[in-house]
Amino acid sequence: MSESLHTVKNAAVGPDRPELQKAIQEIVDSGFAGVQLRVHDEQGEWVGNAGVRKLGEAAKPPTDGHFRIGSITKTFTATLVLRLVAEGKIGLDTPADDYLPEFGLDRQITVRMLLQHTSGLFSFTGEIYDDGTIVQGGVPGVGKEWTGHQFRTYRPEELVRPALSKPARFEPGTDWSYSNTNYVLARLLIERVTGRSCAEEMQRLVLGPLGLTGTVLPGDSPDIPEPHAHGYYGYEDAGQWKVVDTTCFNPSWISAAGDMISTSKDLHTFFSALMSGRLLPAPLLAEMCTPHPKMGYGLGVFVEETDGGGTILQHNGAFWGWAALMYSTPDGSRTLTGSLTFGDAELDWAAIAGVFEKVKQRLVKEVFGDGQTEQTRPSG
Repeated sequence: MSESLHTVKNAAVGPDRPELQKAIQEIVDSGFAGVQLRVHDEQGEWVGNAGVRKLGEAAKPPTDGHFRIGSITKTFTATLVLRLVAEGKIGLDTPADDYLPEFGLDRQITVRMLLQHTSGLFSFTGEIYDDGTIVQGGVPGVGKEWTGHQFRTYRPEELVRPALSKPARFEPGTDWSYSNTNYVLARLLIERVTGRSCAEEMQRLVLGPLGLTGTVLPGDSPDIPEPHAHGYYGYEDAGQWKVVDTTCFNPSWISAAGDMISTSKDLHTFFSALMSGRLLPAPLLAEMCTPHPKMGYGLGVFVEETDGGGTILQHNGAFWGWAALMYSTPDGSRTLTGSLTFGDAELDWAAIAGVFEKVKQRLVKEVFGDGQTEQTRPSG
């Protein structure tokens, strides 16, 4: 891998891009604790931060800090599956049941459907149906229930089996629904066909070749490498607002659907390399970037058309205390990556999601021109 893939060039600081610095300061002013952001475009590289690293302290978030990337993990997982497709170890349109017969999956569900969320499988983190009905999944989801299990270890099978006992959302391949169950199955599939852990295969085929030394698959470890900011989760309990530090927690509850840790620099390197064709053969990259008509989701990435007729690729991530951003042009030449940490503001999830949505739209418009982003989900 060439030296240019790892070297920061033309680094600038906030004052050189006042519109970006103003945008991230507005994020903090709206109730977030801190922001770190990295932009690569025709003006070079810009790195900025705002807010605080930790509540009660004055220090800003580290611009080279580690953070929990949530559902951006899905892009890494999908890329790994496609790398194994390229090696001939997995068939993209092969029934997933061929690889994981112990789960009794519908034979119509293919590997492609897992990666594109068209399997119809119930999400183990819970579902919201069109009529507003909420059905809980197999893991504690919110408030005191979640914080009470913050350090519990879950095996992937513990996440998958309860979800598979729920009725399917639709016939496989006939609709689209975002389901974290799909990506835990993808992890199990990777491990079954290779005989090695997902972490080992990710190191062999993605992290190692790109030199992503700041990116971690933590397994069941609650720790996060230094330097890092702190994330916080606020919730109401018995009429009182409580705030819990969620910097450290056991991420096995979300597994390969959202457990990874990275840095803004590593996310830039990864997404730029992926989009520019340095990780996948051109036909497979084209498959990855072909969107489903309902939500514009390809295989582990969202594909968005901007108001100006351009295209951007992205995946974001959000869960209790953390949010992460990863955007790129189709050729990988322009990227936006970063992290937001939640503070102690008394905002419910709907309010936070609304603020986050506006934040994303503002930043994307600043870097890529007019564009829209997908709705935030609290499940990784």
